[in-house]
Amino acid sequence: MATDPRQVRDILTSAKRIAIVGLSPKPDRPSHGVAQYLQRAGYRIVPVRPEPEGTILGEPIVPDLAAAARSGPIDIVDIFRRSSAIPDLVDAILAVRPRLVWMQQGVVHEAAAVRIEAAGIPVVMDHCLAVEHHLMVGG
Repeated sequence: MATDPRQVRDILTSAKRIAIVGLSPKPDRPSHGVAQYLQRAGYRIVPVRPEPEGTILGEPIVPDLAAAARSGPIDIVDIFRRSSAIPDLVDAILAVRPRLVWMQQGVVHEAAAVRIEAAGIPVVMDHCLAVEHHLMVGG
């Protein structure tokens, strides 16, 4: 992680809402397991998917980050999308101004991270939020 681990830990301990971009409704998908862990850890998750119908883990699906932010501030944006999809999310991320952007394991986009960090938002790439939360905060 290029971002200061103490800063990440502080955000993880004080955050309340996490928008999960690409959260799958399928229980066997990694995003679903991470979301369940985050709920058990006390976070409110906001499923972000292009087809905003129904719920995932009891939370209503929203079509984009702007819709996610309408019901309250987004503390963390957790991304389960291919690295090639990250540039398309940057403007929306900057508009909602989360306290932290997290790109899950296998998701890396240096240029997008530079742009997000230039706006004062720390970025973690290529790490699992559930694993790092458990290590930093405990679960």
